[in-house]
Amino acid sequence: MVKKLIILVVLLALFLWLRSTDYIDMITFENLKANADSIKEYVNGRYAVSAVLYIIGYTIFTGLALPGAVIISLCGGYVFGVTGGLAFSVIGATFGASSAFFLARFFLGSWLNRKYSGQLEKFNKELKANGHLYLLTLRLIPIFPFFLINLMAGLTSIGFYTFLWTTVIGIIPGGFVFIYAGSRLSEVDSVSGIFSGQMLLAFVFLGCLMLLPVIYKKIIKKR
Repeated sequence: MVKKLIILVVLLALFLWLRSTDYIDMITFENLKANADSIKEYVNGRYAVSAVLYIIGYTIFTGLALPGAVIISLCGGYVFGVTGGLAFSVIGATFGASSAFFLARFFLGSWLNRKYSGQLEKFNKELKANGHLYLLTLRLIPIFPFFLINLMAGLTSIGFYTFLWTTVIGIIPGGFVFIYAGSRLSEVDSVSGIFSGQMLLAFVFLGCLMLLPVIYKKIIKKR
C-alpha cells in the first residue's frame, strides 16, 4: 500500500508540474508552423538522438494524457517524414498506452478482478473470446479518448499481449492521418481541418466492421 501511494504521489507531482509549465502555450499549431524549419534542421543534424527524444516525449504525453499529442504527431511527420514519423509515434504511443495500462492494473485492476471474480466471470469470459475485437474497434474510432481506453483495459482481465497488438494495429490508421498531414505541413491551415466528416465516418465504419464477427456469433448462438 505504501509503495502504491509513493508511486501515485510521484506521478501526480509529475503531471501537475508539467501542467504548470509553459509547455501548453508552446506546443501549439501556430508555434509549430513558425518553428518547423528550425526544428527540422536540428533533427537532421542529430537524427538518432532526436528520434529517441521524440519517442520519450510521445510516451510521456500519451501516458499522462497531456494535451499536445496531435501537434507532436504533426511535428513528427514534418521532421521525420511519413515512415519515420509514423514508426516513432506508434512506438511512443504504445509505450505510453502500456504504462497507463499497467498503472491502472497495478493500482486497481488486479484488486477488482480478485474481489469481484464471481460477478465479473461472464464479463471476463466475453473479453477472453472477443476482447481483441472490442479493443480494435475502440482504437480505430478516433472519437474514443486514447487515455481512457488504456485505463479501462487495465481495469479488466484482458491480457497485455492482446492489449499490445491491438493498440499497435489500431492506432496506425489514425496516426497515419496526422503524420501524413505533418509531412505536408505547409498545406495545412489548422488542426481541425485535418479530419473531415467523411474521414471520420470511414473510421467509424472500419471500427464497426471489427464487431461483425461478435454480432454474427451472438446471432448464431441465439438461434
